[in-house]
Amino acid sequence: MAKVVIIDDSPTETAQLKLFLEEIGHSVLAAEDGESGIELVKAEQPEVVLMDVVMPGLNGFQATRQLTQGDTTSHIPVIIVTTKDQKTDQVWGQRQGAKGYLVKPVTAKMLSDAIDEVLSGESA
Repeated sequence: MAKVVIIDDSPTETAQLKLFLEEIGHSVLAAEDGESGIELVKAEQPEVVLMDVVMPGLNGFQATRQLTQGDTTSHIPVIIVTTKDQKTDQVWGQRQGAKGYLVKPVTAKMLSDAIDEVLSGESA
């Protein structure tokens, strides 16, 4: 399965996402803010990144833009996983380069389907 990096400042959300992902066979690494998340993604080169939006410092939209425009990370799909459920937020996320957008709370099936979609190249 895939190597996935979770970038989320909530230990509870990170633990839940990690549990879902590990149950379906993915290996998971996590960072608690945008800056350290970008460094982790550059170092580990995962197949997928799950990105929260509301974080201190560099927010998820900014971090997504840096990853999707980076020389060594632009090939890695980013799925935004957030509580921000407005259509304008989703459109903005896509403009930053996100390949998927999930609104919390997410289920294991939602997560699995979104990851399968971006890995197969059928992003929304």
